[in-house]
Amino acid sequence: MDAKLSPEQGLNISGIALASLLAVGLGTTAFFLDWMANRLPWQAASLTLPLLLSALASGVMGYLVIPLLQALKTGQIIREDGPQAHLKKAGTPTMGGIFFIPVAVILACILSNFATEVLAVSALTISYGLIGWLDDWQILRRKSNKGISPRMKLALQVSFALMFCLWLMFNQPFNITNIALPWVSFTLPLGFLFWPLAGFVLVAESNATNLTDGIDGLAGGTVAIALLALAALIAPTAPGLMIFCAALSGGCLGFLAHNRNPARVFMGDTGSLALGGALAAVALLTNSLVALFILSGIFFVETLSVMAQVSYYKATKGPDGKGKRLFKMAPLHHHLELTGWSELQVVGVFYIIAAILAVISLAIAPF
Repeated sequence: MDAKLSPEQGLNISGIALASLLAVGLGTTAFFLDWMANRLPWQAASLTLPLLLSALASGVMGYLVIPLLQALKTGQIIREDGPQAHLKKAGTPTMGGIFFIPVAVILACILSNFATEVLAVSALTISYGLIGWLDDWQILRRKSNKGISPRMKLALQVSFALMFCLWLMFNQPFNITNIALPWVSFTLPLGFLFWPLAGFVLVAESNATNLTDGIDGLAGGTVAIALLALAALIAPTAPGLMIFCAALSGGCLGFLAHNRNPARVFMGDTGSLALGGALAAVALLTNSLVALFILSGIFFVETLSVMAQVSYYKATKGPDGKGKRLFKMAPLHHHLELTGWSELQVVGVFYIIAAILAVISLAIAPF
């Protein structure tokens, strides 16, 4: 999208400046948190090195892969009922997740010395990425906004979630079913109920992240913030998964070098489903579900906006088969656009909210 912000839009900043501020902010935060925890930032078991290596590698890989995506004519199909400004984005390559997700996962595995838990969450991440790739490919093949059927997508998500839960069941301590509450010295014993919850979290988190991916730089930046915060939270007890989260956060930053406004590539379901699955898998493995809920506040609200829109439309449906809309368009970021916000305003505000949620999650952590 080549449109420039006008002064009266209230946010006089370019896409590259916003992405640069985020990158500098996360890099500085990673260095500071390493210093506070007496970790050497240039060692593998840190936040800084995996973040920076992955950001650099993913950014470079984008310059190699994006021309190939353009040559393969993987242009995004834009919804005609969406914000009219988005119609200019038609033809922008999608499936960007195919270059930054594998790069981050491979780096995480190497830097963690192929730790078992890192291999497990990497497998789940790649599996969900494959579901997204299949959906993206069908959209491109059919030249419409419809990929694989919702039922097929859900079945695949549930199947991979079930396999991950089975691995958890047989490879993790029995007390994994006890949910830690960070603000009190108490755990909530769920017993068997933990497993349906675990499957729901994996599917819901991946879909929520997917819904947030609709504006240049939005999902990549907010997920990068959430991943780095989660990495800091689990660092004392799960250094391997700390490396994984930091590397994936860096991968998002490398992707933003190409996805910031105006975007040269979109991550597609290939990237968004993988990122959501990664967040959920790490949280389940490290007993960080409460922290995940806080960090996923934006994704949660985006999902609620879609659910509320659909429910209200059905509830107000008249004899003509048409209902009323609660929002101008769902998810929430599109509603904000249609009420006059620019893309950069939405992204900037969402970044700030994501950062606040990250600070809250770190503040209540029992370090």
